[in-house]
Amino acid sequence: MIQADKEKYKDILENSVDYLEQHGFENIKADTDGYETPKSFIKKGSDVSITPDIVAHKNGKKHYFDISLKSEKPKLLKSKWLFLNTLTALKSHHFRLITTKGHYKFTSEMLDDINLSNKSLIKI
Repeated sequence: MIQADKEKYKDILENSVDYLEQHGFENIKADTDGYETPKSFIKKGSDVSITPDIVAHKNGKKHYFDISLKSEKPKLLKSKWLFLNTLTALKSHHFRLITTKGHYKFTSEMLDDINLSNKSLIKI
């Protein structure tokens, strides 16, 4: 999610954290109350900041998760996903998207637009 959507979809973020906990993820950091906020990345020469929605560990591997919901600013969302995908590939981490009913088509189209259609979605 982009910052503008965080408050609107807070319950989906909390449900996603619960889902990950139930599936064995540990040391969860999430951009929501009660959890440590994941590390933000700042683009040099600008005030643009990228913060993954959730970062967690499982079986010794670090996983970055972003929640995919319909957004008024799809360009920002695409940029965020491309950055997180590149970051995780460079560091041998994993990047996954979490989405919910009513947002599958939007997410699939966005992934096709940025040539990330090979990403499997976590559907909650």
